Amino acid sequence: MDLFAGFRDPAIARALLEKIRGETRGVRFMEVCGTHTVAIFQSGLHSLLPENIVHLTGPGCPVCVTHDAEVAAYLEAAAKDKVIIATFGDLMKVPGPGGASLKSAQADGARVKVVYSPSDALALARDNPDDTVVFIGVGFETTAPGMAATVKMARAEGLSNFKVLSFHKLVPPALEALLSDPGMEIEAFILPGHVSAVIGAGAYRPLAEKFKVPAVVAGFEPLDILQGLIILIEMLREGRHGVVNQYTRVVTEDGNAKARALVAEVFETSDALWRGIGTIPGSGLTFAKEYADFDALAALGIELKETPPIKGCMCGDVLKGKLAPNKCPLFKKACTPARPVGPCMVSSEGSCAAYFKYNLES
Repeated sequence: MDLFAGFRDPAIARALLEKIRGETRGVRFMEVCGTHTVAIFQSGLHSLLPENIVHLTGPGCPVCVTHDAEVAAYLEAAAKDKVIIATFGDLMKVPGPGGASLKSAQADGARVKVVYSPSDALALARDNPDDTVVFIGVGFETTAPGMAATVKMARAEGLSNFKVLSFHKLVPPALEALLSDPGMEIEAFILPGHVSAVIGAGAYRPLAEKFKVPAVVAGFEPLDILQGLIILIEMLREGRHGVVNQYTRVVTEDGNAKARALVAEVFETSDALWRGIGTIPGSGLTFAKEYADFDALAALGIELKETPPIKGCMCGDVLKGKLAPNKCPLFKKACTPARPVGPCMVSSEGSCAAYFKYNLES
């Protein structure tokens, strides 16, 4: 039995679309989750929405927001002797300085292993006690609890050769940075479902109050997204702001207390670099003092250095919602999934990759 079939009912979708089309008040909304990006394009909603519903893709792709300096750092780690890099597959083709990537580093002899979870990296550390296994930790609040749990497992097992490059990012500070930018024209947000399952819908309420912006936590099925848009339109029409939790079957007000406590034990918040945005205060996770020995940057003597952006890549503007991927001069020309210039074309959650896959020319 398909438990999600009811959330994809074509008749209900048509009725919701007609309701949206009947609204004179539109909405210029941004989604900040790579899964929402793909879901909106995959379901065809992007092409079915009326012109007064403007969809902006935001910094919701973990691989895409990984900064050039962070890419340079993990490539530096890969070049060191007796180091094994453990990474998710999406990072393999992300271009770094001079066009280098983990894929090219691997071809040149670096020991790079694709894993499917942090615990796979832990297994590498067990199997290679004479080497340092470095896991590249990217992602938002969704993946941070699993990373924290893995670090605690490594501590319990005494695996001192397991290290982590913690490039995790936190979503609410990024939203504040976007809303603080006078050049941004965002009327409302569709908030990420996965992240919200961890931090809760309440985590966004201070932002909604500060900036007087409506926002909805939505699921990923077509009816979830359409209902979310109707809620946003009604809030704008009525002059209301705040956070509405549409995704109540998964998300609560306070999120997952155990997951949040686990992250708070192993990590502490810090400033972090975001591609296209720069440094956002309090938007990253570094190791708490008790777990500082797992910090790969310190263990390998690597520092985040000023790194020039990829020449010609406009991924930063795409992540800020200032440029549609198909308006980039490189899109489908110099930049394709087979030969990506930037990470937004590399990741399966990247906006450029979604535009390319679903053949969105305009």
